[in-house]
Amino acid sequence: MSEKTFPLSKERLEEIIKTYPTPFHIYSEKKIRESVRALKKAFSWSPGYRNQFAVKALPNPRILQIVHEEGSGTDNSSLAELLLSEAADFRGEEILLTSNDTPADEFQKAIELGAIINLDDISHLDYLAENAGLPEVLCFRYNPGDLVDGNDIIGKPREAKYGLTRDQMFEAYKRAKDMGVKRFGLHTMVASNERRPEAFLLTATIMFDMAVALKERVGIQVEFINIGGGLGIPYRPEEEPLDVVAIGEGIRGLFQEKMVPAGLGSARMMTESGRAITGPAGWLVSTAIHEKKTYKDYIGLDSCMANLMRPAMYGAYHHITVAGKEHAPIDHVYDVTGSLCENNDKFAIDRRLPKIAIGDRVIIHDTGAHGSAMGFNYNGKLWCAELLLREDGSVELIRRAQTLDDYFATLRGFAGSII
Repeated sequence: MSEKTFPLSKERLEEIIKTYPTPFHIYSEKKIRESVRALKKAFSWSPGYRNQFAVKALPNPRILQIVHEEGSGTDNSSLAELLLSEAADFRGEEILLTSNDTPADEFQKAIELGAIINLDDISHLDYLAENAGLPEVLCFRYNPGDLVDGNDIIGKPREAKYGLTRDQMFEAYKRAKDMGVKRFGLHTMVASNERRPEAFLLTATIMFDMAVALKERVGIQVEFINIGGGLGIPYRPEEEPLDVVAIGEGIRGLFQEKMVPAGLGSARMMTESGRAITGPAGWLVSTAIHEKKTYKDYIGLDSCMANLMRPAMYGAYHHITVAGKEHAPIDHVYDVTGSLCENNDKFAIDRRLPKIAIGDRVIIHDTGAHGSAMGFNYNGKLWCAELLLREDGSVELIRRAQTLDDYFATLRGFAGSII
């Protein structure tokens, strides 16, 4: 079981809301630090191990500063994310750019920062050389195809737009070596919110086998192996958290079996987990503003899928509690909705909850990854604020709520005044 708790009393929450009106996301500094430390412990057997926190999960420089203080690097997929990493004082090879149809300016910024560049296709090698120059260290993303099942979020690897085939991997590394690249790593990302421990052992097996094959066929000795992220979290209370220490130990056994005899024992491990670090450390706090009774009972919130897209996009489950009613009878059934003009703007469907009154504070759990990060402005909806619950109990505003002025600021060619 996974206990779903909120770190603030109703009284303390109401005090915060006086300063920061709902809706807002709030993140626990303590839980974020604990998650980074747990992952480091799981791979402590690998000297130089580093988790490259996936910036896309929670692109806020204050959060990046926290994970940096705990020894993490960053995994970036855009120019904006590279700039966020730079602003949070990440430097050089602490930064990883995972290429995906990457424009020239992103490669140029990565070269400027001294970042590790992870190429998604063999053709990108020439594009990189022509538009930014070749870095000292380079890696390619491996797509193992039917060797891995995939899941509902990331899809089947064979059908994914990401990565190189096995044959292309050998050609790509040989070409990069011939073009003057001196140092190499190896990367894959084939899981997203994966909750089967054996899936990570399979990924490690595939990657270690590839590293050995690259050495034998191309003469390359990889410096690091990035097995990606994808560590799932228990969104449902009945789910158990992953035992990351056991997963780490399983990978250690495979490393000793496959890498060490091949003379690759100096290669360091790398991951790029984002969800497992910040997901359980975040909550979307909203206020119930409407109750509707038609063919079903609805509770309408002052937030919408613009603040949390996952339930509408993936049919994802997010646990919901009501501040001050954590122990009340669960004797009502609601669809919990937002005000977006789309019928899938629902945080929960037919969810059993306590009786909700107008004005109640509704807490949606596990929103610390891919929550605010996936925000958007459809229907003119605005991004909500982000708060950090510090370890000392204080609250820090780390992103102010978007305003109508912000929303209209980019419009041009209009002579009138909107607001």
